[in-house]
Amino acid sequence: MRRAPAGFTLIELLVVLLLIAMVSGLAGLALRDGGESRLEREALRLAALLEAGRAEARASGVAVRFELATPGSDLAFRFVGLPPDTLPAGHWLDPSMQASIEGARALRLGPEPLIGAQRIRLWLGERQLVLATDGLAPFAVADAASAAGPR
Repeated sequence: MRRAPAGFTLIELLVVLLLIAMVSGLAGLALRDGGESRLEREALRLAALLEAGRAEARASGVAVRFELATPGSDLAFRFVGLPPDTLPAGHWLDPSMQASIEGARALRLGPEPLIGAQRIRLWLGERQLVLATDGLAPFAVADAASAAGPR
């Protein structure tokens, strides 16, 4: 009777190393930078809210503004001019989120179809995004070069 050799073959070791590499690669993708994804999620949510505000302003013929809350307020932002509960006034999804409207106290959302160029800067820690519109196009994340300026 012949005994089977003890130990692992080179193929078995390579398969185990391949599996370890695949699992660590997938874990790296799953653990992507959370700050960046949270900031992007906030920007997309705010862009959708601003566009909903523009649509409501045009549909109702009422002047609507988006304002950031003053320090000490229990809300982070609000829509002025719309009936209560039309759009959610409220809080950022991430409590450490900060925002500033560039060159104004509020964003004017309508009722006119052309509202003028407007920008709002969002930042979370060191990361920043700028939501902007030229007045005709919807609010969207501006290019990286315009988001890199001082806040």
